[in-house]
Amino acid sequence: MHTRTLGQNLQVSAIGLGAMGMSQSYGPNPGSRDDMIGVLRGAVERGVTFIDTAEVYGPYVNEELVGEALEPIRDDVVLATKFGWNIVDGTTTGTDSRPEQIRRVADASLKRLRTDVIDLFYQHRVDPNVPIEDVAGTVGELVRAGKVRHFGLSEAGAGTIRRAHAVHPVTAVQSEYSLWTRDPEPEVLPTLAELGIGFVPFSPLGKGFLTGTVDTSTSFSEGDIRNRVPRFEAGNLAANAAIVDQVRTLAATKGVSPGQIALAWLLAKQPWIVPIPGTRRIERVEENAAATGVGLSADEVADLDALTDRIPVSGNRYNDAGMAMVGI
Repeated sequence: MHTRTLGQNLQVSAIGLGAMGMSQSYGPNPGSRDDMIGVLRGAVERGVTFIDTAEVYGPYVNEELVGEALEPIRDDVVLATKFGWNIVDGTTTGTDSRPEQIRRVADASLKRLRTDVIDLFYQHRVDPNVPIEDVAGTVGELVRAGKVRHFGLSEAGAGTIRRAHAVHPVTAVQSEYSLWTRDPEPEVLPTLAELGIGFVPFSPLGKGFLTGTVDTSTSFSEGDIRNRVPRFEAGNLAANAAIVDQVRTLAATKGVSPGQIALAWLLAKQPWIVPIPGTRRIERVEENAAATGVGLSADEVADLDALTDRIPVSGNRYNDAGMAMVGI
């Protein structure tokens, strides 16, 4: 596994691992807690050393899982977590990025992660009630105190990124980005290129869609977030099937999986893009990591770039409430 650099000096594995699904969002876990610890440690053994979590995943239990798994090998990994929610009795009741809340979350996350420093601390969603300058300033204080190394933003708009970066350097922005989610391309990616900020796509495999394993016959279990995502509704899935058919065709010509094509496309876009596919199986970690060895020609990248122009995506990536919280 080769490495990439986010921002000025945060070196991470070229493919990371999103840990959220080990605790929530995709239905019953096929493995035990010990199995998930094995997957996390196995990922690091295979060179996937950039691990992403958040206090809200669970809430709290995902950070605890990641902390327990990685404590023995803490020096070998880059840990990213997130703040920005008001969590009451285990339920998220809206955003909260007040400075005192950010400081509380940082201290609590440090304990759950069993570490003395958070490598990358993201604001999970922009809080419209707290100026981004105050958020950036507070994280800057945590950096100076030695509790945090780098500041990040998630699903923020270009204007917010600029304002935050003017107060304290933003090392990375995390947003959904994949062959069927192209929202960051018009404004966010050019802004990051200009400012020297890294980009971390989550759901780079389209919540499983781009692996070619999801179709109109797929039924999602209770608790699976895809039951609430418009583009996974039956009619939209049928329309979107043509997208993954194109990816599957290219994958077959190269003898790789559709998911590896989707990840290789992201890696080919910019050297400062680091996708963080999530999984609960070590064989998927291995498959995703191997995408770093999949070469795409300039013509193949251009053809994939134009995929959603030829086949427009049907359905939003979040429901209306979720869409209202991105790009602010």
